[in-house]
Amino acid sequence: MNIANVLAVKGPKVVTIQPEQTIHQALALLAQHNIGALVVIGDGGEPVGILSERDIVREAAHNQKVFDLVVSSIMTRDVIIGTPQDDLVSVAFTMTDRHIRHLPITDRGRLVGMVSIGDIVKAHRNELQGEVDTLQTQLLEGRA
Repeated sequence: MNIANVLAVKGPKVVTIQPEQTIHQALALLAQHNIGALVVIGDGGEPVGILSERDIVREAAHNQKVFDLVVSSIMTRDVIIGTPQDDLVSVAFTMTDRHIRHLPITDRGRLVGMVSIGDIVKAHRNELQGEVDTLQTQLLEGRA
């Protein structure tokens, strides 16, 4: 299974924000959409960063004026990006090893979706359950 399969179930919707928007605006988007991260996009629509709840909390811990800052001042710039062709298991390893909870997905530089670690775990669980169901069916047919 690959990331394209996950996106086919989840859908391609990604909530984005511009680098010059404020953290207050970012928080409003996170709350409105009940999500944990926003993809920061440049003028050409390409991902230039990611802003997560963790980024905001880290800054708020030592800066009471965090709400007035612009997104580009605290976003993660070195974004790890996946592709629709990436294998589910390898993405799970990367996300776990790098402590990443949200992974933007691009196809030829164009943002086409985002997956969370929860999406990956759910897809892997469903894939394994399908294998279990197949094996149980084969065992039951073998007894008949």
